[in-house]
Amino acid sequence: MAFDESGKIWFNGKIVDWKDANLHVLSHVVHYGSSVFEGIRCYSTKNGPAIFRLREHVQRLINSGKIYRMDIPYSVEEICQAIIDTIKINDLKQCYIRPVAFRGYGELGVYPLNCPVETVIAVWPWGKYLGEEAIEKGVDVGVSSWRRMAPDTMPNMAKAGSNYMNSQLAKMESITNGYDEGIMLDYHGMVSEGSGENIFVVLDGVIYTPPISSSLLSGLTRDSVITLAGDMDLEVRQEQIPREMLYISDEVFLTGTAAEVTPVRSVDKILVGEGFRGKITKDIQEAFFEVVNGTNEDKYNWLTFID
Repeated sequence: MAFDESGKIWFNGKIVDWKDANLHVLSHVVHYGSSVFEGIRCYSTKNGPAIFRLREHVQRLINSGKIYRMDIPYSVEEICQAIIDTIKINDLKQCYIRPVAFRGYGELGVYPLNCPVETVIAVWPWGKYLGEEAIEKGVDVGVSSWRRMAPDTMPNMAKAGSNYMNSQLAKMESITNGYDEGIMLDYHGMVSEGSGENIFVVLDGVIYTPPISSSLLSGLTRDSVITLAGDMDLEVRQEQIPREMLYISDEVFLTGTAAEVTPVRSVDKILVGEGFRGKITKDIQEAFFEVVNGTNEDKYNWLTFID
């Protein structure tokens, strides 16, 4: 993915040129990973560009900051409007949206509260995170040797930059070992999530997904899939999933803003089901894309239209 550096970025309340959106090398975030962020998508629909679950994403950004005692100096409404303005000035019909708040330049030392909190919003075109073919054919994943953090070490409910050092280890390991993605276990050895996605397992017609207590980020796409599955009279159980359940499952799929709804073809080189996208995964994919692409009723008001 290459950036188009001719675009504009929202930086602390001002629209600046892409190349002017800079920070000092002694900013606290560079040394201690003190940032919180979101990943949001804007889709092209027949009624114009529409952002998926904008307010909920921005509220989670504020909540992530609160967990880390980081007071983001903008309200939910102000950040939502700033995101809309940034998409408009970049004249994008569909894009990925990255709001991030971080501790900037003030002083160094682990104690962060004397450093200013800075807020940035960038937008750019970004296709399927795990590849275009993955949506239909699925991806090959491996269970990582790296585990998710225990609840008394790092707060998994915060979408924080520092947490993603853990994700990077799993992602690099999975690619090195020939997989597309890694599945991480929690501190009890139960299935948690992917390096950047939540996970669902289908067995005997029932959909299972790990609970929030399994050291995972409470994904908004995850929540949307649970809602859509309910509309389709599919049973969803949020309960602990042992690793071996992945091997005997009928279907497995990953969800996330970047990954959307991506089927898993194999786990640790063991085929999932018949080795291709299953019916339940396909049905949920179709329901999800019908909503985000504006071809079906948005009865939950998940879309925020730019115009």
